[in-house]
Amino acid sequence: MSCEEWYRTGRQCELSKYSVFYQRDGAGPVLVCLHGFPTSSWDFSFIWSGLTKKFNCIAPDLIGLGRSSKPPQTMTVALQADMVENLLHELNIGEAHLFVHDLGDTVAQELLARQTEGESKISWLSCVFLNGGLFPESHRPRLIQVLLLTRLAPLVLKFSTKRTFSRNMKNIFSPLHPPTDEFIDRSWQLLCEEEGLKMMPRLLNYLRERESNRSRWVSPLEKSVVPMRLINGVLDPVSGYHAAKRFTELVENPDVIFLEEAGHYPHVEVPKEVLGHFLQFHARSPGNRVYN
Repeated sequence: MSCEEWYRTGRQCELSKYSVFYQRDGAGPVLVCLHGFPTSSWDFSFIWSGLTKKFNCIAPDLIGLGRSSKPPQTMTVALQADMVENLLHELNIGEAHLFVHDLGDTVAQELLARQTEGESKISWLSCVFLNGGLFPESHRPRLIQVLLLTRLAPLVLKFSTKRTFSRNMKNIFSPLHPPTDEFIDRSWQLLCEEEGLKMMPRLLNYLRERESNRSRWVSPLEKSVVPMRLINGVLDPVSGYHAAKRFTELVENPDVIFLEEAGHYPHVEVPKEVLGHFLQFHARSPGNRVYN
């Protein structure tokens, strides 16, 4: 689905002081898809038709990205998790599965931590993770991310162009499956809308939060509080093989799929493989209700 069609057929919801864009389609159990930084829910368009054949899919733009509000404040993971819970409450949904990537992984960890603590507004049934910083000790942020968290951020933003964005994205994709010009062009356009570039330092606060919340966010993974799987593009320099290996060390009976030809965006790079592994997980995971 093209970026234009994705946003033309999507919906906008007013949640408190934030306007949240979300795409919704399909029938069956509810599946919430959470994208990563610095892109948008459109990332899931590459596997959307396959997902919506089995699920009632909801994919919001996280606050500060895509076409959700881009407020002049520091974003927290808790705020993003609140948005997800409030959106589902607005849609009268009480339980759902999760399919998450990058920053979406961290938001899912917060949601699962709330469930573990008995504070969740939603009953989460399962979670499939794509590449992301699940464990801060195995996450390798890019130089630009590090600089955007320093006093140099205004200077970095001043010299940020589509060309530098393209170079940075190509460096985290597999060389076997580089991003298309359309993916770069549309993702850059969405990032820049409503002065969105200014959101980057405000959003990257999640890197610090991963450190301070490590115990709370890693605990639900170690305890496997819901059925979960990691689908990992091993060629990702940020959270590739080394991060997946850490998952196997810390999670009891880990379920990990290693994608040998994919980088940081496996659902964009090798969508058929990712969709197949995702559906296979749901077909065989005990307690999942998709095929019951």
